[in-house]
Amino acid sequence: MAIALTRFQGLCGFRPVEEILGFLQAVPEFHALVGRDAAEELRSSVGDEVRTSQALKKCFSKMMSCEKKVFVDELNELVKRKPFEQDCVSTGAAGKDTSSSNGDLLLRLHSQYPGDIGCFSIYFLNYMVLEPGQAMFLGANEPHAYIYGDCIECMACSDNTVRAGLTRKYIDVNTLCEMLNYKPASASSKIFLCVQDPADPCVTLYDPPVPDFTVMKIQVPASVKEYTVASVDSASILLVIEGDATATSAAAFSDITMRRGSVLFVSANESISLHVTSQSGMTLFRACSLL
Repeated sequence: MAIALTRFQGLCGFRPVEEILGFLQAVPEFHALVGRDAAEELRSSVGDEVRTSQALKKCFSKMMSCEKKVFVDELNELVKRKPFEQDCVSTGAAGKDTSSSNGDLLLRLHSQYPGDIGCFSIYFLNYMVLEPGQAMFLGANEPHAYIYGDCIECMACSDNTVRAGLTRKYIDVNTLCEMLNYKPASASSKIFLCVQDPADPCVTLYDPPVPDFTVMKIQVPASVKEYTVASVDSASILLVIEGDATATSAAAFSDITMRRGSVLFVSANESISLHVTSQSGMTLFRACSLL
C-alpha cells in the first residue's frame, strides 16, 4: 500500500480493456509493438473474462519481449510526433488519463529512462494521481510503478521483487510476464479509502483487505502536548514524519528523543507516551497487524 505524503503519481494494475483498445487504435507505435494479431485477439475477447486475461497477457508479453532496436525506434518516433492530444484516450473522469497528461507523462518518462520499454506501459496500466492522504492498494502480482512524489509504503513480507522497466536495477521480463495478474480494472478501484478511528480522533486507519498489515496515521495537533500511542495486539513500527517529542514506555530503559525520520519498534501490548515539544504538533505513521 502506498499512502501519499505529497501529490503522488504512479501506475497501478491493468486498465479496463476498452481504454487499452483505444490506445491501440490511436497510437500506431504502441500498436506496432503489440502486433495486429494480439491486438485483434484482445478486441474479440471483450465480454469473456478468461479470454480477456489470456489476450491481455499475450499483448503485454509481446510488447515487453520485442527486440530493443524495434521498441527504441518506435519510442523515438512517438516522442518526435506531435501533437500527443491526437494519440490518447481522453475521458475527463476523475482518476483517469486525459490526452495532455499522457503526452506529458510519456515525455517525462522518456527523459528519465530514454529507450526504456516501460515508457509504453502507460498505455497498459492505470495512471494514478493521489492527493496527500489518499492511498492505493497493490494486490499480489499486480504491476505498478512509482513515478513522482513522496509516499509511505507498507508491504507484506516478500521474496520476489521483479522488475521489467523504468528502472536501472536488474530486469527479468520473462518472470514478470508469467507472474502478473492480468485482471483489468478501473483506476478508481485502486484508490483505498481510509477511515477515522472511532476510539481516537488523532488516528486515521488504512486497513487493506489482507491480514498482513494495517497502517495508522497519527496526527497530534499543536494543542496536544501529551499523547499516548495506544497498545495493540501485535508488534508495530512507528515512523515520525513531522514534529519532535520525547517518548517513554515501561519497556524502555530511558527516554527516547523522536524527530523527523525517527523509527521506533513497539512491542505487542506496549503503549508509548509522547511529550510533544514541537509547536506545530506531530505526524507519525504506524504499521502493525490488526487481526
